[in-house]
Amino acid sequence: MPPCLKSLRFYICVFETTGHIIASMNTRRTEDFREKLLEAGVSLFARTGYHGTGVKDIVEHAGVPKGSFYNYFESKEAFGAAILHHYAEEQAAEWRQYSREADAAAADPLLALRMIYERIVVDYEACDDRDGCLLGNFAGEIAQSSELCRDAALHTVNEWRGGFADYLQRGQEYGSVRQDLAADAMADLFWNAWEGSLLRMKLEHSVEPLKLCVHLMLDLFFKSPS
Repeated sequence: MPPCLKSLRFYICVFETTGHIIASMNTRRTEDFREKLLEAGVSLFARTGYHGTGVKDIVEHAGVPKGSFYNYFESKEAFGAAILHHYAEEQAAEWRQYSREADAAAADPLLALRMIYERIVVDYEACDDRDGCLLGNFAGEIAQSSELCRDAALHTVNEWRGGFADYLQRGQEYGSVRQDLAADAMADLFWNAWEGSLLRMKLEHSVEPLKLCVHLMLDLFFKSPS
């Protein structure tokens, strides 16, 4: 092969390799920026709410360029929906971890469910800022004004509801959970009680309402009388 062609082939190879590296770096940077914005949104929305948080606050907290926000999200409303999905994924991962540990420790699904919520209460107790449930906060603040965010919130609630009801159904089969009420109805009741307890936790700056909710629901109300 003539030297000139060898050189040309070398430079083409270097260009392709360098281009691949640059593209990979840009992709990673894009993913990092988006992740930083989402993490900032979770933190700020939990602390100051949707309406109390501006785009300027989000990019400053995330430490990304000011113009980057609209490269990833077409509007603050779209960002809010993305935050809910991001929060749901984090909560789902935590639920799976706690479920595996509880299922390994307890044959009774109701007892395993109680162990999961004991872990969740401990997590809240360890936090200095007890901001409650981001999903519940969103629902109270913008569910009536944003269909996009309302749909995202409902999707998250339904996923949680399915996982919780599954434990109750298995508990009914095991014999530890009352059978005169449907598992779905009991899951809804727990959600309502739990969200109210989270609100009281914020007002009183105490996890005692959470502990009482877990005790009343899982030790008494859901328990089979036999």
